[in-house]
Amino acid sequence: MIGFCQNKVSKERKDDKKTPLYTIRVLLGLFLLWIMFFPFSLYSLKKEKKNPNFLLITIDTLRADRLSCYGSQYPKTPHIDSLAERGVLFSRAFANTSTTLPSHTNILLGTTPNYHGVHENLNFMVSKKLLTLAEHLKNNGYSTGAFVGAYVLDSRFGLSQGFDTYNDKYSRLHSVNLPSLERKAEDVIEAGLEWLEGRVSPWFLWIHCWDPHTPYDPPEPFKTQYRENLYEGEVAYVDLTLGKLFDYMEKNDLFDSTLIVFTGDHGESLGQHGEETHGFFAYNSSIWVPLIISLPETTPGRVNDYVSHVDIFPTVCDVLGITKPSFLQGKSLLPALKGKKLPERPIYFESLYPYYSRGWAPLKGFIFKKKKFIGSPIAELYDLDHDFDELNNLAGGQDITKLASQLKQIIRALTPSEKVEAAQQIDRETRKKLESLGYVANVQVSPKKDFSPQDDVKVLLPYLNKTNESWELYKKGNQEAAIKLLKEIIKERKDIDLAYKHLASIYKEIGNTEEAVAILEQGLQVLPSSYEIFTEYMKILLSAQQYDKIISSFKKRSMREAEYDPAIWNDLGTAYARKGYFEKAIKAFEKGLSLDNRNPELYNNLANVCYSYGLQSKDPFIYSRCFQYYKKAIELDPEYPAAYYGLGHAYREEGNLGGAIYCWEKALEIDPDFRQTYFDLALAYLNTGKKAKALDLLNGYKKKYYNLMTPSQRKSLKALIEQCLK
Repeated sequence: MIGFCQNKVSKERKDDKKTPLYTIRVLLGLFLLWIMFFPFSLYSLKKEKKNPNFLLITIDTLRADRLSCYGSQYPKTPHIDSLAERGVLFSRAFANTSTTLPSHTNILLGTTPNYHGVHENLNFMVSKKLLTLAEHLKNNGYSTGAFVGAYVLDSRFGLSQGFDTYNDKYSRLHSVNLPSLERKAEDVIEAGLEWLEGRVSPWFLWIHCWDPHTPYDPPEPFKTQYRENLYEGEVAYVDLTLGKLFDYMEKNDLFDSTLIVFTGDHGESLGQHGEETHGFFAYNSSIWVPLIISLPETTPGRVNDYVSHVDIFPTVCDVLGITKPSFLQGKSLLPALKGKKLPERPIYFESLYPYYSRGWAPLKGFIFKKKKFIGSPIAELYDLDHDFDELNNLAGGQDITKLASQLKQIIRALTPSEKVEAAQQIDRETRKKLESLGYVANVQVSPKKDFSPQDDVKVLLPYLNKTNESWELYKKGNQEAAIKLLKEIIKERKDIDLAYKHLASIYKEIGNTEEAVAILEQGLQVLPSSYEIFTEYMKILLSAQQYDKIISSFKKRSMREAEYDPAIWNDLGTAYARKGYFEKAIKAFEKGLSLDNRNPELYNNLANVCYSYGLQSKDPFIYSRCFQYYKKAIELDPEYPAAYYGLGHAYREEGNLGGAIYCWEKALEIDPDFRQTYFDLALAYLNTGKKAKALDLLNGYKKKYYNLMTPSQRKSLKALIEQCLK
């Protein structure tokens, strides 16, 4: 069209060729032609201006010195090494805390626990008032997905804020303690890749692998290959699994458009300084972590500056071209990624799990100019440039008062004027209802404020290690030696909670429940705020059917941890249910579900109460709820025989004998030793004319359990068998 028009112009207009106006017209025409015939060029330019994607990989309990790229002679980690080869490796990166939940909170909020208030795993939840990295990126146009490997990062703890998808779908088995719930790295990464498939940029993906955490149990062939050191086997397994993620990125050209941050949440002591795992001390064995940052068009290299987890959030903002929130307490590492030297600044760290869980002295400190000060009753100072393994404590020859004052100043600077409540608060109406039922005491137990050297973690941890030794003795069959050692520990240090717990557990297992209860009551007199002893006390009272004691003990004690632990509400609800206090039982189970709404045991127990209370009160609404809760328990754990058994009774009560038979058959299929099902199913078979099936079932039961039956049970069994033979 443009060429056609030009052919039709008059001679006078042709004379304008030499004018600037003519040149502009020609250029405009060429530009229009370019738009018409090359439309994808503009799209490509626009696409290139999009912010990079962001991939965050955190490996739980990962020591930096177990990676080949950090000089490890242990497992070979080729996939993590390949990331280090294309990115920048930080040789001196530190976690600000030594446990999982607070460490990830530090990373995803860019602040220390002094600001966000999350100090350890059980007692805290991230406040909804705080801005997470996921929320910040979502506000800037990113789709966000998180895939975590263990219960300690369950969505109920608050880190799900800002994620479009927060995938914590590990198997919820009724028989597994909540803190033990986890899933393998391959399951986490597979779920993450499904989310990533077809994802439009920009996106933020967080992958968390739990595997190197205790207990160390890598799959084959790593279990055999690393049988002498299963921790290294876990690290090697995670590396292999990450290869699948990196292969996907390579295949889809994502390395060129993605910022990748790889780190560990904390380390693992593996026996150094007398600590087997982590969470007690804050030596480098447990807070020195790997940190590798890879981004497009950056020269690979190595940075020896001292950095920490709180530096990740501001770095991500700078790399992605997003405004940094004003509250961030870390510093951007972008200058280091460009080869520049970072200014030295103090790095704060803490390990407060022993303080909150056992009342031991708090452990806080800082690293500055390659010196590390640990502020505790027995202070420590190390020159990390010459003593990175922290073997030579220099505190004896230094002015500790000055260092302690400096630590206080650092903490003061990191603490906001308005304290952040790191807990998910229940509403006032619910709290009043709970208090009226005696669930929440009014007075909070105050933690100890003044500590002596006898309260230092270094003094107390060896006693805790001895209690673990005693348990190993017991498991090996040396019962007397185990009991003797535990009694010696209690005599010498009455404040070691685990000693009471282990001693009571041994007595319980050998059938001396009375002595077990007495030991725990002795422990609670000395350590009234010990949640470790309290929860064990509730369990043993439950097994001893001492329901009144459970209820009265719960009312008498104010346990901060109970506000965040669904298991204790399950125990309380069970006690109320066994006493026939159905309304109180329902409230207790509902409280537990408000803390963890994917707990199959809580749903099953709530269903049982609704079943019994509904029949007793003849309230059809309450009764109908039992179906909903039984089915929810089965949905969460399809291998839960008790839920099928209860649902079978509910169906039978409605007259649906076919539904009852299906449920009871399913219960026995899952667990052939689920004894209470045999008689109910046999009767159902008899009532539907299936005498042969009923007879086979009862004969099988007789063969397995006759010697364990009471005379009255044997009489009932004989009568049923005779009915089948008529």
